[in-house]
Amino acid sequence: MTEIIRVHDEPGAAEKIGGVIGTAFHDLEVSAWLVPPEDDRRQILPGIYSRHAGHAFAYGDVHATADGAAVAVWFRNDGPPVPPAPGLDEYVMSLKDVYADGFATLAELRDEYDPHLPHHYLAYLAVLPEQQGRGAGSALLREHHRALDAAGVPAYLEASSTRSRELYLRHGYRDVGDPMVLPDGPALYPMMRLPGRS
Repeated sequence: MTEIIRVHDEPGAAEKIGGVIGTAFHDLEVSAWLVPPEDDRRQILPGIYSRHAGHAFAYGDVHATADGAAVAVWFRNDGPPVPPAPGLDEYVMSLKDVYADGFATLAELRDEYDPHLPHHYLAYLAVLPEQQGRGAGSALLREHHRALDAAGVPAYLEASSTRSRELYLRHGYRDVGDPMVLPDGPALYPMMRLPGRS
């Protein structure tokens, strides 16, 4: 059985989580759309993910497998609005204009697709490549779904690939409207899970 731990806001924790997400997401189509050159992608994306993870310590939940090979970053959108992550906009604006524009476009699309009802938002579910397919992602989902079911709160996400969409379908998520298509780029799949749906 995969052991799941809650990650706390300790020195270096956000950077570690960001590194796992950056490695796991490196080859995704959306990552290549955001930052096409691989070397730039390796440098830029972990910084984005680390800032989101750090923000989730205050406004969400961060879980990981005990071995640190898989992580889940959730935001609680069932109360007061979550403010922007500190320093994120400045970090994005410090990038080359072509990269900053892509991140801005993605953020705008996500705002358009936001369900505008109380929910928890799964920002990232990431498993290191060598550990994928062994159930770590499912274990992380089940951990948070138990709390959501007890509280009667839906979950929302955008699946970043058809493969991840299939995983979420198995865990009770359903498509919400049309895919979110990036300009001249890949599609993301908005999905929602109602409480108690397995």
